[in-house]
Amino acid sequence: MFYKIRYRQAVKKIIIILFFIGTIINTQAQQLQTTSFMDMQSLFHNASLAGTQKDNLLGAAYHSQWAAISGAPKTATVFGSFELPKYNFGIGAVAFNDVTGPTSRTGLNLSIAKHIHLNNGAIFSIGIENKIQQYALNRSKLVATLGADPAIGTSENKFKYDAGFGIAYVADEFTIGASVSQLVQSKLNFYAGNLTPAQEARLYRHYYFHGTYNWDVDGVTTISPNAMVIYLPNAPMELSTGVRVEHAETFWWGIGYKLRQNFNLNAGVNVNKKLSVGYAYNGYINPISNFSGGASGHEFLLRYHIEKKGKN
Repeated sequence: MFYKIRYRQAVKKIIIILFFIGTIINTQAQQLQTTSFMDMQSLFHNASLAGTQKDNLLGAAYHSQWAAISGAPKTATVFGSFELPKYNFGIGAVAFNDVTGPTSRTGLNLSIAKHIHLNNGAIFSIGIENKIQQYALNRSKLVATLGADPAIGTSENKFKYDAGFGIAYVADEFTIGASVSQLVQSKLNFYAGNLTPAQEARLYRHYYFHGTYNWDVDGVTTISPNAMVIYLPNAPMELSTGVRVEHAETFWWGIGYKLRQNFNLNAGVNVNKKLSVGYAYNGYINPISNFSGGASGHEFLLRYHIEKKGKN
């Protein structure tokens, strides 16, 4: 029994180490943070949605994955989205800190969107995103476990610029959009020596395709199914889908599923139609669901609504 426990602990440690290293070496999975509140945090994925929401917004979110495992991913964000109706523009910003074991990513996304108002009341929007971020590698955490392996690298911090582009069609009943992030594909250059292009650590392009439909059931209840496809070259396509039910603009609940990875249950309340407070529970299916206590995640959301000028 003793050797069986030690074996499981060793296997667990090896998988976690590989998981961490995989975030900075030849990455073949999603590099950017996601959210369980996909339709409520759409600015994270598409710059063209800046300022298109019903109200101007200020908010913050905190997301943990595989919460019981030491060093598992944790992401904190502060964001804002505002319309400039005089100029038919929207502006948005997302400040983030994303930490996974010995690696971290801290930065700021600034978005600007041009709104083209159509005769049917809908908006066609085109947006660009500018991103400044710092990638940091805590070598001491890796050396303590792996020793002085040259693959760990010599540099600890990298400041990088990148950009994105998006388009969206926003109507009362539905929203559809497409975007790409990390267009520049900046190299991180954490490693010394000659590497092939396939071995280089760099920021890879992320392509997003998303849609949301708002079904007004009875004037009080709104059901909003949503879906998003994320594509990275040389990586499996990701599909996230869900549905949110909102009652009298007072409280909501919803469910979601991310293909091959996790499901989520979420709920929230709108206080005086000004402050939204939300919580999401994630149950992970892959890749570390079999470790006791390690297969859950949590996300907390705060949004403050600021009424747009000229609205009744």
